[in-house]
Amino acid sequence: MHHLDAVERRSDARRLSVPVLLVLLVPAAGATLLVSTAYGAEPLPLHVVVDALRVRLAGAPVDPAYDAIVWDIRLPRTILAFVVGAGLALAGAGIQTLVRNPLADPYLLGVSSGASVGATAVLTMGVLAAAGLWALSLGALLGALAASVLVFAIAMLQGGLTPLRLVLTGTVLSAAFSSLASFMVFRSAEPQAAQSVLFWLLGSVSGATWGQLWLPVTAVVAAFVLLMAASGWLDALAVGPDTAAALGVPVRELRIGLFVLLSVLVGVLVAVAGGIGFVGLVVPHLARLLVGPRHRAALPVAVLLGGVFLMWVDVVSRVAVRPTEIPLSVVTGLIGAPVFLILLGRRSYRFGGES
Repeated sequence: MHHLDAVERRSDARRLSVPVLLVLLVPAAGATLLVSTAYGAEPLPLHVVVDALRVRLAGAPVDPAYDAIVWDIRLPRTILAFVVGAGLALAGAGIQTLVRNPLADPYLLGVSSGASVGATAVLTMGVLAAAGLWALSLGALLGALAASVLVFAIAMLQGGLTPLRLVLTGTVLSAAFSSLASFMVFRSAEPQAAQSVLFWLLGSVSGATWGQLWLPVTAVVAAFVLLMAASGWLDALAVGPDTAAALGVPVRELRIGLFVLLSVLVGVLVAVAGGIGFVGLVVPHLARLLVGPRHRAALPVAVLLGGVFLMWVDVVSRVAVRPTEIPLSVVTGLIGAPVFLILLGRRSYRFGGES
């Protein structure tokens, strides 16, 4: 563990206290949830939102109009934005460790492109029409899982889940899946198909319902618990497989477990919200910059930062060009690109054990 301890000591002088940061981020998340619920096509005063939630939770009679807007429409959407942002940040941190690449994001393994094939088949060909309102999410999830299985099988047949094989296989298959989705749009007889597919690909949490929340919440919580339990192994893997093996970490089994866990997590998130870029790339680096490279510290911070960030992104997407909504990836790209460039310019930042 000497190398890990050396990495830890190098960032001690620049690190924020994790408990203090969490104490600040949790109330910030709660305040952001309230503010986000107040904004939409028609903004509501903040005290109206607070009163509507307080009365509803107390079981007292509620104004039907405010109850429908706050409880049935905006609150599920805001919670979904937090959960998806938290999940993408968690997945990004895990995948960056799995492939030991600071440029990795949750969609590197081809999951998003596979989901786009499933979603495009639903939107252009009416596949899974019997599933009703769940057709789009189910199609995207099945496409994502199929892509994960294909990437896993090809990488294993070529010699195992090494970082290089995962990156190359995921990148190549992503291009193939994207081409297939584009072909389906091109061949579609539905004139609005291209617009519908594009909007889904760029991400949105509009139309969220309470019934949709249980699956992403379960996936994110389960992934967080498992990654935190394996945080020591992840620290060793981030330094290098040789170091991890020398410390007794079962590298092969850990890589397989990480791949399966993160593929399912990203598949679920893409299925409920489409493809949302930059969150899983930038937020994990920001968390490491604030609290250091140790996963036990960085993962909780990344989860809260990702959730708060995407809630604010959703607010911007709703109010920037009212009453039209901007896809979330448009906003995350405009914010995430300069933030990532700033992070790259900091000489003090290290990924894993490398500067």
